[in-house]
This record gives sequence, C-alpha cells and structure tokens, in this order.
Amino acid sequence: MTVSSPADDAAEPRAGAVGPVGTRLPRSVRRTQLLAAAQEVFVAQGYHAAAMDDIAERAGVSKPVLYQHFPGKLELYLALLDASADALLSAVRGALTSTTDNADRVTATVRAYFAFVADPGGAFRLVFESDLTSEPAVRERVDQVNHACAHLVSNVITEDTSLPPDQAMLLAVGLTGSSQVAARWWLTRDGSIPQSAAEELVSTLAWRGISGFPRSGE
Repeated sequence: MTVSSPADDAAEPRAGAVGPVGTRLPRSVRRTQLLAAAQEVFVAQGYHAAAMDDIAERAGVSKPVLYQHFPGKLELYLALLDASADALLSAVRGALTSTTDNADRVTATVRAYFAFVADPGGAFRLVFESDLTSEPAVRERVDQVNHACAHLVSNVITEDTSLPPDQAMLLAVGLTGSSQVAARWWLTRDGSIPQSAAEELVSTLAWRGISGFPRSGE
C-alpha cells in the first residue's frame, strides 16, 4: 500500500469535499475529516452495515484516499474507537481533578458520563453499544477504557478511605457502570427528564452510597 506524503494526495472532488476543487489537505487534517465521516456512518449504520464506499462519499474523497489513511474498515473503526475512548477517559480524569471535594467529584464524574452520552455525534455508541464486540481488538479496547475510568475513581476511593484496592475498585466499577447505564437509559426518554435533573438524581444516589464509607482516620 502506498503511503501518502504529509500533504495528502489530491482526492477526486466530490459533493461535501472540504476546500475548493484540487485542494490538498495536510495529512492530519484529512485524517480528522475521515474519522468524522466514519463516525457518522458507523453510528448511523453499525459496523457490519457500513461500507468504505459510504464513508468515502460522506467525507467527499475518493476511495483510494481513504485507503491511504486506513488499510481497511476494521482499522478505521479501531482508530475511531480509540479516539472515542480517549475522549471519555479524559473527561472522567478531568472531572476527578476539577475539585478536591468528593461530593463535587461524584457530581462532575456523573456529568462527564451524561455529557459523553448526550453528545450529538453519538460516539458513546461505539464504546458502550458496539455491534462488533465479538472482535477481540474491539472487546479489548472497550474493556480497557471501562477499566481505566473505574481505576481513576478507585484511586480516589483508596486514597480517602481505608478500603483495600480490590474493594475500592469494586465500588468504582459500580459507580462508573451505573453512571453510563443511567445516562444511556436517560437518552432513550427523549427529553422527558432534563439532563441537569437526571445528572442530579444519579449524583445524589451515588454520593449517598459512597459517602457512607468513612474517610481514613475517622
């Protein structure tokens, strides 16, 4: 497979192409464009129904340009899944480091999950509702991001309580798991519960549970 130069090979212009006819995009910009198009197609159709032709058309590029960046549909899907998982992990990390008040940490973490699920791009479906979890590389990435998010929470629990790491991790899995499941259910209600109200309900439930474990020294 031919590797393109930093300035991407010119694509056959199609409807929706970025830039004027004949424009060559930097490789990183073209990659971002292709991932955005792929997300739209995979979220709308699922992995199995999506075709590389559909993605190239959505991106406004020729199919050879798409293959210059991604050798196949699975590699494209995995790249998109990696980006979505990184976004979730970054949001959870940001929530936990945004304050030293544990009640506020719980609220911020719950909000991070709701924001991830509520994003119009639907990236959460690749992480939480993928139709390709039978593929080991996909299953591994989904498990990794779920574990990584829970591990961030468990570190806070371990630092603030006398619970051993395994018990802290169990609580963290419960907190993060309930947040993402509740957020996904909330999304199916079509606005019957305002997002802020839903976040407050789930945060209150989580905080009333985790706050029952005394801090070290108490």
